[in-house]
Amino acid sequence: MFRDEDIDEWFRRRWRWPIFKSRFFEDIDKMFEDIFKDIEKEAPEDFIKERRLPDGRIIKEFGPFVYGYSVKIGPDGKPIVREFGNVRPSTPAFPFGRPKMELKKEREPLVDVLDVGDSIKVVVELPGVEKSDINLDSAEKTMTISVDTEARKYYKKVELPAEIDPDSAKASYTNGILEVEVKKAVPTTKGKRIKVE
Repeated sequence: MFRDEDIDEWFRRRWRWPIFKSRFFEDIDKMFEDIFKDIEKEAPEDFIKERRLPDGRIIKEFGPFVYGYSVKIGPDGKPIVREFGNVRPSTPAFPFGRPKMELKKEREPLVDVLDVGDSIKVVVELPGVEKSDINLDSAEKTMTISVDTEARKYYKKVELPAEIDPDSAKASYTNGILEVEVKKAVPTTKGKRIKVE
């Protein structure tokens, strides 16, 4: 996190003319160095690896860090924003500070939920895995997708727009895309006689 004096110094240097002197680029390099130091302190060990280059130098590699979002218009005309990835930025306490990053080992996949008449279709991006690696569980109004391999870890609990019949689910996985179609549960109006003992 930047300190107040760091921010004051940063702004003071920016207002010099011309702005594209070597000091400007030195400041950018310093900012990146500070960011990578913060990542190294906060990231889980699995996200930091060392690799030896052909010339003998050892470099650190960070990641994978993935963050993204998709936006679509819902049936009520309001936008629906869905985030995905393994990084969750939080709002900084001070407007000029860097946001704090929450890192997870499991990557949240990009998911789209479609209400198609009497069924619900869930489309999930799961690149880099085999279909035998995918665990899919469903309950009345939720579906949980997870993958736990050495190379890839995904996890997402999806809230569904209606209750479903888990026994009717059909799933297919092709080219990194998982598609699940499941029938909506049929509401029963019939009661059931209870035997009094």
